[in-house]
Amino acid sequence: MDGDIKIICENLNCDFNVAMGTPLSEIARLLTPGPHPFLAALVDNRIKELNYRIYTPVSIRFIDITSFAGIRVYQRTAWFLLQKAVKDLYPGQTLHIRHSMGQSGFYCEIDGIDSFSREAAERLKQRMHELVLRNLPITRTRMLTSEVRARYLAEGFTDKVELLDTRPRLYSDLYTLDDTVGYFYGSLAPSTGYVTLFDIEPCYQGFYLALPLRTNPDRLSRDVQQEKMFGIFQEYQSWVALMGVPTIGAVNARTLSGDAGGMIKVAEAFHERKFASLADAILDANRRNGTRMVLISGPSSSGKTTSAKRLSIELGVLGLHPVMISLDDYFVDREKTPLDENGDYDYEALEAIDLELFNDHLRRLMHGESVDIPRYDFISGRRMQHNNPLTLDDRSILIIEGIHGLNPRLTPSIPDTQKFRIYISCFTSVAMDNLTRIATTDNRLLRRLTRDYQQRGSNALATLSRWASVRRGEEKHIFPYQENADVMLNSSLFYEISVLRPFAEKILREVPNTVPEYGEARRLLKFLDNFIPIAPDEIPPTSILREFIGGSSFTY
Repeated sequence: MDGDIKIICENLNCDFNVAMGTPLSEIARLLTPGPHPFLAALVDNRIKELNYRIYTPVSIRFIDITSFAGIRVYQRTAWFLLQKAVKDLYPGQTLHIRHSMGQSGFYCEIDGIDSFSREAAERLKQRMHELVLRNLPITRTRMLTSEVRARYLAEGFTDKVELLDTRPRLYSDLYTLDDTVGYFYGSLAPSTGYVTLFDIEPCYQGFYLALPLRTNPDRLSRDVQQEKMFGIFQEYQSWVALMGVPTIGAVNARTLSGDAGGMIKVAEAFHERKFASLADAILDANRRNGTRMVLISGPSSSGKTTSAKRLSIELGVLGLHPVMISLDDYFVDREKTPLDENGDYDYEALEAIDLELFNDHLRRLMHGESVDIPRYDFISGRRMQHNNPLTLDDRSILIIEGIHGLNPRLTPSIPDTQKFRIYISCFTSVAMDNLTRIATTDNRLLRRLTRDYQQRGSNALATLSRWASVRRGEEKHIFPYQENADVMLNSSLFYEISVLRPFAEKILREVPNTVPEYGEARRLLKFLDNFIPIAPDEIPPTSILREFIGGSSFTY
């Protein structure tokens, strides 16, 4: 028929014709429905909402909650639903989505409410269910930024106004849900009826929004007993608020005023105090319990290596003799690496480490023997001899860093009293605005993209193609053990994404639009556009950020 357009539907692995202007939602109805509804689609590898209309030949892949892109759509839609329910029940009061908790939940607070009762939680949940049953449409309108700004001011969204003012654009997108407006940095579902599974539970001074797991969408994430992690998030959010930089708009404003150097100095000084305090705690454990081993764990690109080196300096100041070992150097040769369910190398599996050799070296070191530690070459994928023997003396503290540091199977022969366990991650403390947190995974991915490109010979396509596997490995091998830590350390720097922006942008722009990873590259580029770049000139050579952008005084 005249005016028909040929599309390729990757879900069906076939092509067919549709009328010009057909929305994605109509095409989705042609597919046999799965156990979970489609939330959005990748059109020529770019994520689009279901109301997007087709006017040219394209390739389409519909996504549901089981994909990383799909779970983000579900979460954003749930946040908007929550915003509307809070507005209905607590008019004039501000909702804050503070940070993630558990595997797929979020800790939230409402200004002026210091204790959220079970009755209040039940009322809020009931209101959200009512809105879901009404299946209210969620619309996105492109408007002059001046008009969007006026709407935000009328709603009291000064956090969003500040970001608009520091990143001026002629047009902006405004989302509307009934009488509620919002701005989100990514796609949403078409209506409230898509958010069918959630719960609200009292938690600390606020409440916990429980959402489904990507890996098990019919089950809510309720494992929120994360006292140590919650404390880290709360400490840093209080601190950035005290420093006057709780949101990216505030960071941008300080940058534009010429105070980037001042922010760098304050953030780095805060890290310095944390490492000194951590060294004091280790010395105390050494004197009380005979602790001789520090195990440092954390997910990819959390800054474990630099943290271990900086901690070594602080321990040296206290008269101890730190000796460092990286678990990465005990990787088996690449062809011996176990495979994941997709047949790819699973570098996050504990079995990717030569446990027998590692524990033999550990035993010999603890008995005073000299051991020649190997060195793993990431480019060749092979372990090489280092010819730099290590030996422990009476004042030595062995520092072992790697993603499996908190897994009891790593060091089964060492008594717990001789171990001091540290969990490090990039707990991003600065938010986009009151309702939109910055995912720690995005922060770490930007770090990894930059480091892999500059130091490990990997382009953005290679890093992005492996990231889903990395995250699955973290969920399986790292996160279950994080609360085993004696201490948690936040390696994030509130200014860092502004520094990473020019490095990451150059790398991400090299991803071609013909590959599935293009959608993620484009999402990150749009995200980075919200940050005013900061030059790295004033970043000290011992900074954790130097591990990723280069210029470190440490040897890696």
